[in-house]
Amino acid sequence: MHAAGNADVSECLKVVVGVAGGIAAYKAAHVVRGFKELGHDVRVVPTESALNFVGAATFEALSGNPVSTTVFDAVDEVQHVRVGQEADLVVVVPATADFMARAAHGRADDLLTATLLVATCPVVLAPAMHTEMWNHPATRDNVAILRRHGTIVLDPAHGRLTGKDTGPGRLPEPEQIVSLALAAVENPRHFRRDFEGVRFMITAGGTREAIDPVRFIGNHSSGRQGFALAEMAAQRGAQVTVVAGHTDQLPTPLGANVVKVDSTLEMAKAAHEHSKLADVCIFAAAVADFRPASTAGAKMKKGVADDALSNIQLVENPDILATTVERRKAGEIPATTTMVGFAAETGDETTTPLELAKQKIVRKGCDLLMCNDVSGGQTFGATDNVGWLLSLDGEQWDVPRGSKFSVAGSILDAVSELRQEPQPAE
Repeated sequence: MHAAGNADVSECLKVVVGVAGGIAAYKAAHVVRGFKELGHDVRVVPTESALNFVGAATFEALSGNPVSTTVFDAVDEVQHVRVGQEADLVVVVPATADFMARAAHGRADDLLTATLLVATCPVVLAPAMHTEMWNHPATRDNVAILRRHGTIVLDPAHGRLTGKDTGPGRLPEPEQIVSLALAAVENPRHFRRDFEGVRFMITAGGTREAIDPVRFIGNHSSGRQGFALAEMAAQRGAQVTVVAGHTDQLPTPLGANVVKVDSTLEMAKAAHEHSKLADVCIFAAAVADFRPASTAGAKMKKGVADDALSNIQLVENPDILATTVERRKAGEIPATTTMVGFAAETGDETTTPLELAKQKIVRKGCDLLMCNDVSGGQTFGATDNVGWLLSLDGEQWDVPRGSKFSVAGSILDAVSELRQEPQPAE
């Protein structure tokens, strides 16, 4: 196993945002703004039908570049070829059933489909359509063709569609589209479909231990890394259940079932239940190691409760990762279940974070451990991450700094390779 090198998305990229003709086209404006706010150069290429939903003037104002739909504009500049050739990333939002049908079969009857045919950069499609259209065999075949050709087709979100309909087919949130598209630039291989049908249980976010109905003991975890793992695993074909603590109102990971919890005991119970059917368990949550021995039933008033607040008795919470590994050893969980832990370390005067992580993986007994140095406010709440990935047999890999989606991809690469290794005979 090894960590693949990543492209630097902090530099200015030439991003083509394609827009097909669907009601979700208005969200493309937010995607354009998202890329622009990160400093990227954006060119919007809509289809003619897309302009029935959002006018060219809107896209020109937001992108700062002219808008064209036809291959007959700027013929002297060979625009129908140049736009795709110069792009570092092409994102189509929304990608309608009609557009994907045309793209899958190599049509080049407008500027957007022509751009896809000449683009050698990552191409990401964000589908949006009614559930029946998404589930139709023709659409599924077209998606398969596109993926086979190397196009990244995101799985759509579940939720409210046009009218009263609800189901899969909703456009992902603009923030998710921007993050996933940039992760594709960092490393397109992180989107290969190598987890089809594999069941994941992932813990994410921070837990809160109540002192009284108002106060709690918690930490600075935002849940971004756990949600990124869920997002990337689902985009690689996995069936994902996320046991989520507090996640700062992050968008629900696409294609994942989210089980909300509050305390470490609640997370332990939910993880215990959902790990029984999981092929891979990833423990990315930042759980509280201790909780108050008792919780006041009413808010503890200042002054009256000063002594009680300064003398809170703490008891140790269960170690969810270690307990789950022990259940695997006892045969309650299949021996083939892959266990991945996290170590958020600061180190001390005598021991580095990496040294502490090496001790931790032996103590916990998990198959892989991702170690972060969180000293000085690093990692928690940030959109990027960096660290080391350790295996139980003593291997170590550097995980280069990148978005948390990119780091998630590197971790999932290691999980994929580990699951492909021959299992020892019993």
